[in-house]
Amino acid sequence: MKKANEYTLTPIFLLLLFAPFASFSQQKPNIVLIISDDAGYADLGFQGSNVMKTPNLDRLAQQGMKFQQAYITAAVCGPSRAGILTGRYQQRFGFEENNVPGYMSQSGLMGDEMGLPLDQKTMGDYLKELGYKTAIFGKWHQGNADRYHPTKRGFDEFYGFRGGARSYFPFDDNNLNNRPEDRLELGFGKFVEPEEYLTDDLAKETARFIEKNQDTAFFIMLAFNAVHTPMDATEDDLAEFSDLTGKRQKLAAMTLALDRACGGVLDKLTELELEENTIVVFTNDNGGPSDTNVSVNDPLSGTKANHLEGGIRVPFLLRWSGVIPENSVYEYPISTLNLLPTFYLAGGGNIDSLAEIDGVDLLPYLLGQNPERPHPVLYWKKENRGVIREGDWKLIRFPDRPAELYNIKNDISEIDNLAATYPDRVREMYKKLFDWELTLERPLWQLQRKYEGAAMKRMDNYRKQKN
Repeated sequence: MKKANEYTLTPIFLLLLFAPFASFSQQKPNIVLIISDDAGYADLGFQGSNVMKTPNLDRLAQQGMKFQQAYITAAVCGPSRAGILTGRYQQRFGFEENNVPGYMSQSGLMGDEMGLPLDQKTMGDYLKELGYKTAIFGKWHQGNADRYHPTKRGFDEFYGFRGGARSYFPFDDNNLNNRPEDRLELGFGKFVEPEEYLTDDLAKETARFIEKNQDTAFFIMLAFNAVHTPMDATEDDLAEFSDLTGKRQKLAAMTLALDRACGGVLDKLTELELEENTIVVFTNDNGGPSDTNVSVNDPLSGTKANHLEGGIRVPFLLRWSGVIPENSVYEYPISTLNLLPTFYLAGGGNIDSLAEIDGVDLLPYLLGQNPERPHPVLYWKKENRGVIREGDWKLIRFPDRPAELYNIKNDISEIDNLAATYPDRVREMYKKLFDWELTLERPLWQLQRKYEGAAMKRMDNYRKQKN
């Protein structure tokens, strides 16, 4: 039997092909957005890994569309998530850097004062207006103060932690917690600890929410902290990778748990006959930090916290049965800015309500109605570092060296710097980047300057080199 918010697939698909999108927007698909944390670009089966075991995510890739050039808006967790939640370049409202108490410059907001500005409308806000039941499970990282709490930012339910990372095992006398923002929280102000490995625990709470709300349209943001440090894994999962050692073994075990958790959520949708009326997206919040969790970003240069492809290009899958073709691939660059408008319009929202955002609805592009690129130009910025991608060309501006220019289509590993060959292109793109920066707000907080130097060293340590 079909659920109350389910639709007939064939007529909807025809409408997608032959009618304006407003005509099908009254249908309300469920939406499940799954975000992993610090996963390496090459550390998933559907991304080509022969080490990591991800059968559930591999199955999701077969059932939907895989994106070859998916980008986040920042190379670190907090601002990247701010871009996802708002559909706006987070620099427009001063959220340019991670909000990590104890690491910040004295020149801006500090401690719990840092957070997603209250005048910014979130994905949860937009979808609640359309009648969705909304929930977030896992990592928040958008402000520790009560006023920034997810239940005050458009989410009906919350089970997770306010900070950026925490132990995967319960805190107790043998596993002490020294940061209030790391406490696991149920709703607002009710602090608990998981009864099992946190990745599994988050998935089970998500499945409970789905079952409880199966007769209404729901939006879930399942924001795993896996595979972010600390490198915590269960003995059973470690035993699956006896041929590996050290951090690489732990990462493989943590990735297995992540995949198992994703599978549990996907299976619950199938069990309740909601699979065909649910948009499912899987992506990652930034590039893998190869120096801390030994993630692999091949064939990309760079890591988390820098603007080489390995810091900003991420795995990305989208499944919407009967709408998005199975086992398909999209080649053009997209951005996580696109998630909010795509979800909002699919849920029946009015495009006129999105005048302030930078993202675009992906569906016309994915279905071949618009053959152009969703984003002819994309931008990134942090401190004095900036990036503009225009078509296949990418210009990177640095604080400690001349700008670099790459043709990403021909040189995905960013090995051949063409800045000296095309000085006019460098000048033109440099000016466009600066013009965009003139539209941005000053950062509300910043890291201590020494960490900017560390980011540059990290980038150089993980560049690909010519053979």
